[in-house]
Amino acid sequence: MAKLPTILVLCIILAMTNSTSAITNYNVLRFGAKPDGKTDSTKAFLEAWDAACATENLTMIYVPKGRYLVGSMAFKGGCKSPQILIRIDGTLVAPADYRVLGAFEDWLSFEGVSGVSIAGGSLDAKGPALWACKASDSNCPTGATTLRFTNSNNIRINGLLSLNSQMFHIVINGCQNVLVRGVRIIAAGNSPNTDGIHVQQSTDVQIISSSIKTGDDCISIGPGTKNLWIERVNCGPGHGISIGSLAKDLDEDGVQNVTVKSTTFIGTQNGLRIKSWARPSNGFVKGVRFSDCIMRNVQYPIVIDQNYCPHNLNCPGQVSGIKITDITYEGIRGTSSTPIAVKFDCSPKTPCTGIRLQNVNLTYLNEDAESFCTNVVGIALDLVRPNSCF
Repeated sequence: MAKLPTILVLCIILAMTNSTSAITNYNVLRFGAKPDGKTDSTKAFLEAWDAACATENLTMIYVPKGRYLVGSMAFKGGCKSPQILIRIDGTLVAPADYRVLGAFEDWLSFEGVSGVSIAGGSLDAKGPALWACKASDSNCPTGATTLRFTNSNNIRINGLLSLNSQMFHIVINGCQNVLVRGVRIIAAGNSPNTDGIHVQQSTDVQIISSSIKTGDDCISIGPGTKNLWIERVNCGPGHGISIGSLAKDLDEDGVQNVTVKSTTFIGTQNGLRIKSWARPSNGFVKGVRFSDCIMRNVQYPIVIDQNYCPHNLNCPGQVSGIKITDITYEGIRGTSSTPIAVKFDCSPKTPCTGIRLQNVNLTYLNEDAESFCTNVVGIALDLVRPNSCF
């Protein structure tokens, strides 16, 4: 991967803090890391983190060009350094045997950290062997998430490339003030459970100017997400941007104040989706704005599905308790690959309310598409194609 320009690295450092304190540098080569892609450098990376964490100055962990073989690594918080920049000019590669990494929940995890930035670099999790195993053997390991932040704040991920994750590529769980910018995520369109970015129990997260090609949701949004801003994201292949699945539990935090803006979907299964299990729940979704989004050959460009019940297990005969209200679709345009371009399949117990369609223009094979509505209350303003079924 191309080396980040020096000016960009300086901008990242300046954005981390207004302090004029000195920056202490830790090169992973000094700790014994080998850029040959063959020598296990796990211990060297962890020792570099421990050194940076224990330093009271601003710190930078530097990963030069080359390929670094590393196993599962957990980077713990409680650091003395107020800001740690991890600058990667090389590629981190997972062990060739998928069972080594697949035995862990995560490949790279950060827990309880504050002020951590990752700039540049590539992460190659070598997922295809595990995907192939899952396709033929039910005894395969679940697989590891490539990069996870848990209970952390003031996090920046800039210019990162994530390749072939075994499971989710990036997970943001229980975090505050997170910026993901200019990331690229790549996995095969048929790779299982390889969500690009998953956000849950987190506040003030921004995902901007990124490209996500994967086998599951480009971005999945779970319970407890508040103040999420998504803008200028290219999605496809994949399952689109999904709020949910919700209603997995009876007691579940809601999702609120989500914006998806200026995003393009190409050949995805869904475009803008809200999905909940057909189960009782006290959860909710409210204050969501989808605006200025382009659909190109998307199976279901706009969909709310509150009757999700795959394989008819653990939910037949039940209805969703998730309350969905105040959802706006504005400036959504392009093409559907199925006749029904707008589908609102809401719960008979808690109908969708406050749904707003404005300046929506979706067609099917250059002809009129269709809308489907059940248990939904909303309004249509200005041009709306297909015709509203409210």
